[in-house]
Amino acid sequence: MRVLLFTLEYPPFKGGVANYYGNLAAFWPEKEAFFVLHNNQGELVSKYIYPRWLPAAWRLWHEVRKKKINHVIVGHLLPLGSVTLLLCRLLKISYSVMLHGMDVTYASKSFKKKELSRRILQNAKTIICASNFTAEITNEIFGKELSQKISVINPGIDAGLVASQERKEKIMKEYDLSGKIVVLTIARLVKRKGVDQMLVALPEIIRQVPNVIYVIVGEGPDVKYLKNIQRSLGDDYAENIVFLGKIHDYDKYAWLALCNIFAVPSRQADGDFEGFGIVFLEAALFGKVVIGGNSGGVPDAIQDNASGFLVNPEDPEDIADKIVTLAKDKKLRDKMGEYARERAIKEFNWEKQANLFYDTIKRNI
Repeated sequence: MRVLLFTLEYPPFKGGVANYYGNLAAFWPEKEAFFVLHNNQGELVSKYIYPRWLPAAWRLWHEVRKKKINHVIVGHLLPLGSVTLLLCRLLKISYSVMLHGMDVTYASKSFKKKELSRRILQNAKTIICASNFTAEITNEIFGKELSQKISVINPGIDAGLVASQERKEKIMKEYDLSGKIVVLTIARLVKRKGVDQMLVALPEIIRQVPNVIYVIVGEGPDVKYLKNIQRSLGDDYAENIVFLGKIHDYDKYAWLALCNIFAVPSRQADGDFEGFGIVFLEAALFGKVVIGGNSGGVPDAIQDNASGFLVNPEDPEDIADKIVTLAKDKKLRDKMGEYARERAIKEFNWEKQANLFYDTIKRNI
């Protein structure tokens, strides 16, 4: 089986989709028969040609013929799915479609996109969804007749992630973390991530646990909005909130190792939602108990009341209650964090997930 992954996002491009595909390639059982056609040099989608995906059609045709590909994994329903549908028919080869979440809702925004997407999915040998929620909305939007083609394969985690002891010590000293309960969020700062709800919940958290410090890692269009919320809380909480912005991965892993609680109470907002949440697995790998919004694909990443808590992402009181419960109980944090780590390694290691993906493709073609 000679397979080509056809994608717009691939490392060193950042993000959950690129992470998924990079690790799928790294852990594919037959590496010598796995190839990737990506857009990192801007060769698939043009700013100057219409339709914009026309270069992608030429590149796909060339790669399939040159490398004797007999199956294509298309990583983006639109626009790459339409290219794949056409060329795989002409070349008489099969294809699968990978769905992450937002690609499904985007494809349903107009009648034309929805009908084209339905044809792409109907002609696919298999449809692989990154979460159960993505599978559910795919059935809801495009019809339950697709359910027999759908398999859910969650993203995995690299069990080899480590934090630099030197960076940890430097951060501890720089931010005076000794004796503090560090609540950490790592996220793109957009509405659906729920950082605003975390900030609203903070006064009640600090009232009950005064030594909490809330650290926010990431950047995005909501930075100004979130800092306005911080200012509205008043000077009493100025030392309890730290915006770090964008940081290097070695600092990210150091913060994950140092924090006591990891929290991203994601919610659905303006049609946007969390497809899965790989960062929850990264936190778990460092033995941290996690809090996530009971929304989108997050319930696949967090086992409620075991590896962490699923909260109502629209309810700051629920968020505050869970954080206070964990902040006051080190034994509970350690117990849930250890379970989260064991679960991440056992159920979400990339070797297991890539083999599952491989077996699913092979079985269906």
